[in-house]
Amino acid sequence: MKKISLALIGAGDRGMTAYAPYALSKPHEAGFVAVAEPDRQKRESFRQQHGIKEEDCFSDYKDLFNKPKLADAVLICTQDRMHFEPTTRALEKGYHVMLEKPMSINPVECFQLGECAERYGRILMICHVLRYTPFFSTIKELLDKGNIGRLISIQHNENVGYWHQAHSYVRGNWRKSEESSPMILAKSCHDLDIILWLAGSDCKRLSSFGALTHFKAENAPEGAPKICLQGCPAENECPYYAPKIYMTKNTGWPVSAITSDLSTEGRLKALREGPYGRCVYHCDNDVVDHQVVNMEFENEITAVFTMCAFTNEMGRTIKLMGTKGEIRGHMEKNQIELIEFGTSKKTTIDLNIGVDIHGHGGGDEILFRDFIKSVREEQTNALTSAKNSVQSHLMAFASEKSRIEGTVINFNEYVQQIKSYTNKKDV
Repeated sequence: MKKISLALIGAGDRGMTAYAPYALSKPHEAGFVAVAEPDRQKRESFRQQHGIKEEDCFSDYKDLFNKPKLADAVLICTQDRMHFEPTTRALEKGYHVMLEKPMSINPVECFQLGECAERYGRILMICHVLRYTPFFSTIKELLDKGNIGRLISIQHNENVGYWHQAHSYVRGNWRKSEESSPMILAKSCHDLDIILWLAGSDCKRLSSFGALTHFKAENAPEGAPKICLQGCPAENECPYYAPKIYMTKNTGWPVSAITSDLSTEGRLKALREGPYGRCVYHCDNDVVDHQVVNMEFENEITAVFTMCAFTNEMGRTIKLMGTKGEIRGHMEKNQIELIEFGTSKKTTIDLNIGVDIHGHGGGDEILFRDFIKSVREEQTNALTSAKNSVQSHLMAFASEKSRIEGTVINFNEYVQQIKSYTNKKDV
């Protein structure tokens, strides 16, 4: 078995902790030989974990590509707005690429990346990890077997979690559309991709509604300061009070995202001086805190997706309704319920039995394993290849267009419009 050599661009949470550990646990299959990361401490930590030579560690990914080809493939796990250029450079240089979602914050660039991978005959796999989870792959298998007859409608919910919204989309890196991408793309392109996959047909038209309703200055408690630790009068009753989230016994994510010094003093310093200590009502966020998308597919399946910040728990729940039965599922519980019409038969599938699952319900590891296999066998049409992922990305862009304009989007017309811009820089 050929061992696959890898380079990592972006040694943040996803690159370092979600995917890279696979190479440590299965060193006979894959190994990292280079890393590009601007943060010196993260770069050095990754270098030591994977035994990378100092001369193959870079603060700028451009320096990596200026050297002769160092590896078989590259993982690109940078921020949303930093995906297009390094991916293009990697494909041109001869690397296969695994790219964190979203492909790009520009719909035209999504097309261009797919075309670039095809032009150079390289693998470009998008990290739509939900397709690889035992949960959704089992649901897909049930549908394909006809267990509920013909699929008619899908209801899918993404329960963001009140504290997760505050951490990532109010205080954190994904709070502003201009700096990252719209919420429907940054958080929920996974979900639109799953709906598209389960529907098994092209999207025909869609509409969307949503807004930033709660996390605004007018909803701040009276007398609330801009920084939580500056003496907030509502600290006892406010669920978003920063110390309640970051000053607990937990030092993993999301706490690990606010500082590299996880001591009590280090975290307090981060909350006083950094973005994660800000009052959620006095931030510069503009992404929505709730949104719905209504979809119709060419095979007449209808679907509704709801993303909402105001839930106690994080997680995804789904209901699929067919002509002979229905499927209900809770991803975080890893349980699926199959109900047949006309009988009292109800089957519960518990995917937790005998399984040790981490990271997106086990999807992170399975996706990475499939990427390594695809590189080894030079198979360019993986389950989440760029070719298979472009449509769901465009559904996200179209949804945001619908939300802003208050219109129903004819999806085929929208796609054709985007295609007409493929040789231009901007939409």
